[in-house]
Amino acid sequence: MGVRKRRTKLPGFGLTLGLSITYMSLLIFIPLSALILYAAHLSFQEFWALIVNERVLAAFKISFVSTFWAAVVNFVFGLIIAWILARYSFFGKRVIDALIDLPFAIPTAVAGISLSYIFSPNGVLGALLQKAGISIAYSKGGIIIALIFTGLPFVVRTTQPVIAELDKELEEAAASLGANFYQIFRKVIFPSILPALLTGFALAFARGLGEYGSIIFISSNMPYESEIVPLLIVKKLLQFDYRGASAIGVTMLICAFVLLFLINLLQGYAKKRKKN
Repeated sequence: MGVRKRRTKLPGFGLTLGLSITYMSLLIFIPLSALILYAAHLSFQEFWALIVNERVLAAFKISFVSTFWAAVVNFVFGLIIAWILARYSFFGKRVIDALIDLPFAIPTAVAGISLSYIFSPNGVLGALLQKAGISIAYSKGGIIIALIFTGLPFVVRTTQPVIAELDKELEEAAASLGANFYQIFRKVIFPSILPALLTGFALAFARGLGEYGSIIFISSNMPYESEIVPLLIVKKLLQFDYRGASAIGVTMLICAFVLLFLINLLQGYAKKRKKN
């Protein structure tokens, strides 16, 4: 009897692949394609005129700048929190670890209402900041605070497992050669966790670009000052300006794809550098 060839595919691969493609098509590809096809009815001149509108450009600037700075803050403090949770044991660790996922569990509107209450001029933190001449609520600062709140779990949850799985023998070997903690972190630890940090940064950035519920309550939502792109799209839909809404939506989609592609390139570069 001949020896049977070893199977190279999992049983049911064709069926599961077909179900996966169908599921993704119904929930992702078809809705996005419908948006693109609707915007395709616009001529290039019409599309360009809608996008370069002064109010639309201001909304894009506010959304991208606020999301970037919120992601940067989460990049730094998310790393610190992930390091503490992965490396140290202390009283109340499980509670803090559970609270990290709180933005995933509560509606974004609830988060926005809570943040606006806390940082309002009469709020607990808002009153203290107001004495120092700092205004958070109903300003661009409020947008960044809301985006930090919703994006922090992405950085922590992508970085924490990587830190926990780091080989401590490499750190001990570096220490035995005379390296201090900062040298060990810069040469040994940080290159190993950089791909995970970039992934968390990308997820927090992408999440922030589409955030709506938590921002509208803590922001003044004033055009040219604190109006974000998702809010502008909603306003155009309420005004039955479907052409303008679709044009802005397609532009956001293109920007998201470009940014994620660039971040993937950075991740690939970090992995190659780690191997070398």
